[in-house]
Amino acid sequence: MAEQARILFHLDMNSFFASVEQAYDPTLKGKPVAVAGNPKERKGIIITCSYEARAYGIYTTMSVWEAKRKCPSLLFVTPTFERYRIASQAMFAILRDYTSLVEPVSIDEGYVDVTDIVEGAQAIKLAHTIQDRIKRELDLPCSIGIAPNKFLAKMASGMKKPMGITILRKRDVPQVLWPLAVGEMHGVGDKTEKKLNDKGIQTIGDLARLSEKQVQELLGQHGEKLWRRAHGIDRRLVDPDSVYERKSVGNSKTLSIDETSKLALFAHIDQLSTKVADRLKEKGYVGYVVNVQVRYHDWQNKSKSRTFRESIYKKADIARISKQLFTELWNEEPVRLVGVTVQDLKEPGEITEQLTFESYEQIAKEEPVRNLIEDLQKKYGKTSIQKGIKLKKKTGSTSSFSKDFLNDHRRKKDD
Repeated sequence: MAEQARILFHLDMNSFFASVEQAYDPTLKGKPVAVAGNPKERKGIIITCSYEARAYGIYTTMSVWEAKRKCPSLLFVTPTFERYRIASQAMFAILRDYTSLVEPVSIDEGYVDVTDIVEGAQAIKLAHTIQDRIKRELDLPCSIGIAPNKFLAKMASGMKKPMGITILRKRDVPQVLWPLAVGEMHGVGDKTEKKLNDKGIQTIGDLARLSEKQVQELLGQHGEKLWRRAHGIDRRLVDPDSVYERKSVGNSKTLSIDETSKLALFAHIDQLSTKVADRLKEKGYVGYVVNVQVRYHDWQNKSKSRTFRESIYKKADIARISKQLFTELWNEEPVRLVGVTVQDLKEPGEITEQLTFESYEQIAKEEPVRNLIEDLQKKYGKTSIQKGIKLKKKTGSTSSFSKDFLNDHRRKKDD
């Protein structure tokens, strides 16, 4: 299907955790509400807050004491994970009443391809219908972006909050998107924004006016994608399965003989790394964990992983790391199968943008450490102790909330 003919929605629940709490307890409606990991402790942090709270300048990750200073009437609520999961499940169930082409992106947002069920202005009517139904049945507000591709739909959904519906056509990009600061572009995180700003690239239009090669030289593969999106180009399809398939991208190869040559095995790793890098590029993801699997001639399976702070997506990096892992893993016995996988996948920039059970749980778990560090710094000085690099969990041990969320969508597929 041609890109121009597609009609996609990006549905973004507004202040999701706080809105669910307000729906559950109507006495909270119209009041500044903050969901915090430990609201009884002044050292806690804000996980999310209502729009009434945001009017006071309160935002996610702000400390409780600072939020209370800005808004003395702020109401704190302890998060209730199961409540949010049920609300999310109900929201996606409503979307699937209209089409099976629903791609959950996180607990509170997703894409919907409505190309086959509406034409032209009917899309606006359907968006209103969905928005009104979610508000009526779940008492939850959402915003919807309507566009011919995912990137434009995502940008559009953030333009009017809460309860907004925005259409963004490709021809509108120069007038609507180009004047915006480059940091407002989906996929541009803090580091990328600084790198662009340091080169004098302040707006999305500045980025778009460069050549694709210039942006690629500055930002690598991610730059290619950002340049295309700055011109309104995004060919990704709505994929209902990606909610649980996107955790990893990998390839393995059963060898024609039980191989003992390290040179030959490295050649296979090069081939597998190329395939993995190509699939990452096609799907628009980067990863943070590289895993190598080896199956020996006696069918024993071994694997080794390494987690990285910086994103991994280039062929050369995947191959280099995979060879290092293989060398550490291999006992020089004949190898029957070798596999390369990149895990912990994310879209560049999404870590700070999406609200997930996993991201909340991680923040909540880190809170005691943050409190201890703050106490020590107050007593002995700011430089006495500092938080080091956060090591990610090995892939395969996802949180129970994450598993529940993924299983909800798996069951929908199997039904």
